[in-house]
Amino acid sequence: MRSPARPCSHVRDNGRVTSATRQPETAAETLPPRLIATDLDGTLLRDDKSVSPRTVAALAAAEEAGIEVFFVTGRPARWMDVVSDHVHGHGLAICGNGAAVVDLHGGPGAHRFVKVRELARENALDAVRLLRDAAPGTVYAVEQTYGFYQEPAYPKLHMEIPDSLAPAEELLGPDHPAAAEPVLKILAYHPEIDPDAFLTLARLAIGDRADVTRSSPSALLEISGPGVSKASTLALCCAERGISHEQVVAFGDMPNDVEMLTWAGRSYAMGNAHPDVIAAASGQTVANNEDGVAVVIEQLLTELP
Repeated sequence: MRSPARPCSHVRDNGRVTSATRQPETAAETLPPRLIATDLDGTLLRDDKSVSPRTVAALAAAEEAGIEVFFVTGRPARWMDVVSDHVHGHGLAICGNGAAVVDLHGGPGAHRFVKVRELARENALDAVRLLRDAAPGTVYAVEQTYGFYQEPAYPKLHMEIPDSLAPAEELLGPDHPAAAEPVLKILAYHPEIDPDAFLTLARLAIGDRADVTRSSPSALLEISGPGVSKASTLALCCAERGISHEQVVAFGDMPNDVEMLTWAGRSYAMGNAHPDVIAAASGQTVANNEDGVAVVIEQLLTELP
């Protein structure tokens, strides 16, 4: 019987197998996996945001075999109800592109923040200013641990009502009612620029003041604290468990997954993945609507000693 997983410490039906695009075997592929890290939207979830019965069974079988499963997503904690019925063992998920580790055992609305890696307000304000100068017309929203705030011109991209409307400089200022609440990330949207071009522009403009990525098909960027990513937070949690990167199998589909897929010993781009993700991963599976994550897990379980 496997020992219980330790929590992270607090710091403020197709029959096809994976495609033949996997790179030559490496030492990592000879090690039994100890942890599966999977993105949600476009990866584990089908386009209708459901988890298929096949995928549910594959996740449960992996946990039963002693392999920990981590959901690693750009979603905020309050959007994790889509998988709250499928958490096993430790019950932890990495949310906000690495900005938070959340215990989902309490169910929707009753989650507990175990680790918070916030974006300092000074850095956030710098990022807002620098990107406004580089891309006039950019509008912002602010994601905090429990609140969501946006500028009046920010479009209705999310299925929720913001807690307040104001310019980003005011939302991030010291006099805002939620000023004591950690900022997890800011969202930057542009109505005209190509999404990949916007990402490149923002990274050049903001530099080391923050980490910039994207997971949306639109020109919507996600801006986190310096060094905060899915990969860096996953690495912290793995280190606390004595799990090396060679023992991690990761799945993803969008640019915010690239670092995680590069870091993991084995990684799979979905059949529907962004070209940069396909280039970063060591293998490729079928699309999310074809249960690509389950296809790989089922195969991995047959290879266990």
